Amino acid sequence: MTRARRSLALMLLLAMGLGPAPAAARADLGFDAPFRVAASDCSGAASRAARQTGGQVLSVSTRNQGGQMVCVVTVLVPGKGNERPRKRTITIRP
Repeated sequence: MTRARRSLALMLLLAMGLGPAPAAARADLGFDAPFRVAASDCSGAASRAARQTGGQVLSVSTRNQGGQMVCVVTVLVPGKGNERPRKRTITIRP
């Protein structure tokens, strides 16, 4: 399975608010250990990041940082004047 497909599948799981994925789904996504999806927390964090930056959400993922789950949101921020848009990655504790 390509990386883009894995990312899409994970984003769909996040959007649907599913809990722990079944073993078959984890294998398809390349995960060995069970994981929990923090869909409601990260969707709020993504909305907040987009609102604060005036950008568009490109991706949302979770990461363990110092024993706590955090949301990692990548936003496409419009450029100023004639500047090109730029990607900005923001880490938010839900």
